[in-house]
Amino acid sequence: MTDLTLQSRLDSLLALPTETEWVEFKHNNADPEQIGEYLSALSNSAVLHDQTRAWLAWGIQDGDHAVVGTTFRPRQAKVGNQDLEGWLKTKTFPRVDFRIHEFEYRPGVPVVLFEIMPCWHTPVRFGDQEYIRVGSTKRRLKDYPEKERELWERFRRTPFERAVCMESVSGSRVLELIDYPALFELLALPLPEGRAGILEKLVQEQFITAAGQDCFHITNLGAILFAKKLADFDTLFRKAIRVILYKGRNRVQTIRELPVAKAKGYANGFEELIRYINEQLPANEVLGQAFRREVRMYPEVAIRELVANALIHQDFAVGGDGPKVEIFDDRVEITNPGRPLIDTLRFVDEPPQSRNEHLAAMMRRMNICEERGSGIDKTLFEIEFHQLPAPEFRVTDQHTIAILFSAMPLARMEKPDRVRACYLHACLRRVSNDTMTNESLRTRLGLPEKDYPKASRIIRETIAAGLVKPHDPDNRSRKHAKYLPFWA
Repeated sequence: MTDLTLQSRLDSLLALPTETEWVEFKHNNADPEQIGEYLSALSNSAVLHDQTRAWLAWGIQDGDHAVVGTTFRPRQAKVGNQDLEGWLKTKTFPRVDFRIHEFEYRPGVPVVLFEIMPCWHTPVRFGDQEYIRVGSTKRRLKDYPEKERELWERFRRTPFERAVCMESVSGSRVLELIDYPALFELLALPLPEGRAGILEKLVQEQFITAAGQDCFHITNLGAILFAKKLADFDTLFRKAIRVILYKGRNRVQTIRELPVAKAKGYANGFEELIRYINEQLPANEVLGQAFRREVRMYPEVAIRELVANALIHQDFAVGGDGPKVEIFDDRVEITNPGRPLIDTLRFVDEPPQSRNEHLAAMMRRMNICEERGSGIDKTLFEIEFHQLPAPEFRVTDQHTIAILFSAMPLARMEKPDRVRACYLHACLRRVSNDTMTNESLRTRLGLPEKDYPKASRIIRETIAAGLVKPHDPDNRSRKHAKYLPFWA
């Protein structure tokens, strides 16, 4: 925002009849604990009052709310050895998304505005406590169960995609920010002749909402999918996917990184993104009868499906973080914010549950991702077809990570790698209405028939891990035995 825009915004806040539950004025009080509590309270209250922003302002006099200036300088403030902004973000959960604006309201009168985004999934807490505003007072949310119930009800009714990321823009400005030609092309719709027809379709698809005569709000769904530049949207800029290529097998030395400042929306930028990722992947030279060609180490289908999954299933409530693709010499790690809603062991057979159903449905309409549940199946099929090690799915406190490994002989695989390959092979056979056998596992691992004892040992290891079981426990013939995943 420019200083002029910020001055206008502060004027509109000062013009409110009283200090509301989503606006708080301060003079110089800059206690870090108090600020953290207000971040929680104001973010939660913004949800209750259908506000797209909450505001915490310094430089305002108590009582008459005159603009008198402040000595508070948040970008210079420290909590111990840590910057105030970073400290606040680590102390809030989900990590609240906020912007700090320092400007002069008039010459010699500095003011500070914290622009605070509502969280649309779960109440924001600071430390171990959730807060809310009651009138102009900050209170603990647990002391007001009726407000807590209402808050959770609003979370159920207002998904992230329907929230507004940019307010009150003209129709011409909408068309400057949103890549509408790509939108109509990906949805296989004819492009209307006039501006009015284009805007009407954007409203129908809920990419924008009408807010008056030639005035519109842009929704998160419209911007995250079709922004010409995500950097134009302050609240979504950090949700741009990062692609980082490293030298070697660790993160010590970065070779290059895709500039996020130029990132497009997920839909209009998807093919370009996948092309860029593939160009960074190591390749092997294959000799044909009359020519040479390069074959990428990882199947493109697997990359496409896992990247699409990371975009769709991320938790947008994890502030300041977005999806990430990291390319190493021996693996590719695809990370998205948020823990999965189903067990990683059931990724193959369970229909995926997404926090972002509208986003997922729209990306399926545009054929960017597969129908429910088939994306991981397709990924595993491609991995097995190319006889690569089985992918690994990891979960951290706030992230889900899918890892593709480069080619590796069975002799170099550790026991967990062998067990994972066996289990996922059994899963893939099961969802294909078939069963795993010693022969099918040997084919998957590239083992000759004489190595059936190796395959039998891997099956026994996987049974011992509780991941597969005999199809017929009474069958004593190992040669003809069949096996199922534990959940079958």
